[in-house]
Amino acid sequence: MSDKIKLFFSPDLSLNAKGKHVRDGLSTALLLGDNLWLSCDERTTVERLTRLPDGSFGEHLSFDIHDYLDLPAKDFSEIDIEGMGMADHYLWLIGSHSLKRKKPKRPDSIKKQIKRLAQIKTDPNRYLLARIPMLQDSKTGQYTLHKEVAHPDQPGKTLRAGQLRGDKSSNLLTELMEQDEHIAPFMSIPGKDNGFDIEGLAIHGNRIFIGLRGPVLRGWAMVLEVEPEEDETGILHLKQLTKEKPYRKHFLNLRGKGIRELRIHGNDMYLLAGPTMDLDGVIAIYRWRDAVDKDSEQLLHHNELERLCEVPHGTGENTGKDKAEGLAILDDQRVLVVFDSPTDARTVGEHAVQADVLRVVD
Repeated sequence: MSDKIKLFFSPDLSLNAKGKHVRDGLSTALLLGDNLWLSCDERTTVERLTRLPDGSFGEHLSFDIHDYLDLPAKDFSEIDIEGMGMADHYLWLIGSHSLKRKKPKRPDSIKKQIKRLAQIKTDPNRYLLARIPMLQDSKTGQYTLHKEVAHPDQPGKTLRAGQLRGDKSSNLLTELMEQDEHIAPFMSIPGKDNGFDIEGLAIHGNRIFIGLRGPVLRGWAMVLEVEPEEDETGILHLKQLTKEKPYRKHFLNLRGKGIRELRIHGNDMYLLAGPTMDLDGVIAIYRWRDAVDKDSEQLLHHNELERLCEVPHGTGENTGKDKAEGLAILDDQRVLVVFDSPTDARTVGEHAVQADVLRVVD
């Protein structure tokens, strides 16, 4: 049985243009000091909550990514943020980079519903890998985003927001994946159909690890590794990591599960893993020991990964609900998990929701 922590959101900041509440689409979580940073998959914002005296999180503030980055679409098209990480006074963000297949609508005719299943679209802002300066106030302990700010430790140096070169239909990362021997065949397939779909980001120094929900290859999930570099215009490029390419691929046998979130703790990496397809199924947390110790591509069989615990998910009358999406490190023994599409039992009042606290070390 997991413990619970309540997350309180502000009524004034919680609804998007379509009326969806931020608590109903939580997709990633990152704990920095007393600030819990969250994102919702149908917004262009990141949310900051602050730890309250009773251990819950509230004092909700929302930061619009349009204020810091030059997004391809100016119409507040969703970013579908699926990963956040922090390193060297920068908050890193990544979008899903995935295509979407339209859903049939029950009131429509059968012909129209079938036609919708053939329609594939994307949101231009999903092709985002970016960093935004983030500084902690020494008096309040609060972390805040900036478009450009003086480096707190290096006089004369300026921190500025930047993003990977891209446009409304692709970026440098997807262009590389379209040439990759393992991933290229899946680039035109929607995410929830086992197509290319990013759902996780973790950082160790200059190294960025990107978790793929899909594709899963005969039960093997993939983690991409890149090292972005900034040019004189502020655009990010990718450092050449091998003789052949500017990225590494790591293969993990998670027995059919894709990656939902990544977090680095010490030299180890925690993996939140679950179904790549749009279905209910086992969601579990694994540990990849010494994940950051080697600078070469890795392949880990199932018995080389530690299965730490299982995460609750919706079943029966709650099918399709309580889908674990975000993972934050609380301490050496515990992690916090947030959920997309929470069940009624998980919601609290009109604007709060419960996150789970799970022990990963006995």
